[in-house]
Amino acid sequence: MRSLLLAGGRSSRMGRDKALIEVDGVACIARVASTLAAAGCEPIRIAVAQPEDVERYGAVMPDGLDVEWVLDAVTHAGPIEALIEALTDPLFADTDSIQLCPVDVPWVTADLFFELEKTLGSGDLLAVPADPQRTHPLLARVRPSIASKIAEDRRPLHVQFSEMEHSTLLTEAAILRNVNTPDDLN
Repeated sequence: MRSLLLAGGRSSRMGRDKALIEVDGVACIARVASTLAAAGCEPIRIAVAQPEDVERYGAVMPDGLDVEWVLDAVTHAGPIEALIEALTDPLFADTDSIQLCPVDVPWVTADLFFELEKTLGSGDLLAVPADPQRTHPLLARVRPSIASKIAEDRRPLHVQFSEMEHSTLLTEAAILRNVNTPDDLN
């Protein structure tokens, strides 16, 4: 089972690189990658903005993870572009589904990824987690066939995904919580 870890954002609201922020002594990127690995979502393709990110992020990653580093074709173009690039890569051609994950969800659990895999129905294009307030499209389990749909439609992913055949997994807000600002770390 493959995964795509999105680590190419600007972190402008945070004021520093979210991938390298430590939570309980471990960088966000290392926490998230380890969780994906624990859920069997390897190889982990990590999409980064700049070549130097590979060295900086690689330095904090645990040994033994099956990681593929890829450079975003357009720096800071956003998650839709990174997703299209990954899903149209020939390496994903024979993959049934891919687990998405942003770098800024340090409390995400392997159980969530297992549950999303089970939730993805045979007729579904994706399974998306939701808390009582909202859906979390960047944590969805997706089928590669959605690439053509999102390439034609540039609306936000939560809007596009809500209109596709999908399943929703209601779960705890705490594990879906992301860190966008310094206050989110408290």
